[in-house]
Amino acid sequence: MTQKTRSRPRAVRLALLFAVPALALTTACGGAAESSDEGVASVGNAPSTDQTKDGADASKGKSAFHDAQMKYVQCMRTEVDKDFPDPKLSGYLDWTMIEELQISMGTESATKGTRPRQACGSERRKAASLEPPRDTQKDYESMLAHAKCMRANGVSKFTNPQMQDGNVIPGGDPKPTSPETHPDRPAYKQARQACKDKLLDDLDGRQ
Repeated sequence: MTQKTRSRPRAVRLALLFAVPALALTTACGGAAESSDEGVASVGNAPSTDQTKDGADASKGKSAFHDAQMKYVQCMRTEVDKDFPDPKLSGYLDWTMIEELQISMGTESATKGTRPRQACGSERRKAASLEPPRDTQKDYESMLAHAKCMRANGVSKFTNPQMQDGNVIPGGDPKPTSPETHPDRPAYKQARQACKDKLLDDLDGRQ
């Protein structure tokens, strides 16, 4: 069973990725458990063969995801801008760096500098198909903490995320088609900077 974190459009994603299909945040119903054992393992707590295999498979999956994202980035450097940033070590795109690039390029010039609806679509979809499972509950809690932080830092209309049919619906502007929170204002930018660490990887551009 898989679940998704639905993406609410953001200007930065539309400006640089244009009409390329968004990278889906596919999430699993429980997420992968992480090990934090320290010291030398005894016979009694040594990992089983199955656990070791699962860990190796997870590591291989993350590596494949990162490699696919790197191919997408390389394509974007050819099609959009030579300075399109590397993905993070986790494989997810660095939206903070992408936004800085978008600002330096300007939306209009960026749009003219690519092929509408064609820029690196196949590479984007390949990376999406290799994204590791996500923990829906953790994504929700991350977005909720971020929304509360944004309101505490002066963006009073920033809405909470919602859980709907096992999916996470991002919060943010109550009227995305007619923005009320004005992300270009200094106060909003300051709140985003203050709250950026509340969001898990690849959630920073989704609300």
